Amino acid sequence: MNVCSKWCGRALIVLLLPCFAVTPSRMQAQSNQHVLSLQELSKDAARPAETRQANETALRQLFSSEQAQHALRSAGIDYGKVDKAVGQLSDADLSKLAERSRQAQNNFSAGRAGSLTDRDLLIIIIIAVLVIALIAILR
Repeated sequence: MNVCSKWCGRALIVLLLPCFAVTPSRMQAQSNQHVLSLQELSKDAARPAETRQANETALRQLFSSEQAQHALRSAGIDYGKVDKAVGQLSDADLSKLAERSRQAQNNFSAGRAGSLTDRDLLIIIIIAVLVIALIAILR
């Protein structure tokens, strides 16, 4: 029995030795070949926050414009509440409203604002404020 256990032990060592000898070189090769670098991971992690900040800025720019301020005052809506509600929007809602505000600002800067009257702008802003208020209330 003693001879059999010695023989099995030696056979096991002979079989497992190549596995341990190859593993460190494989691990070293894998550690040098990452799929993404740490800088790329950091950039990817920061991208959603940057996108959200850009969307909030676009929406706040629309609401801080002179025409929007006039529309908010005439509707009896406090700009501070609107500004606070912008920060409470979900990423998806914020993205949609920011895209619409960018389109409106592009229309104004391209000279197509003549087709929008003050009344149309007031309606757009009131709808945006109502959406923001509804989302803030539902949270």
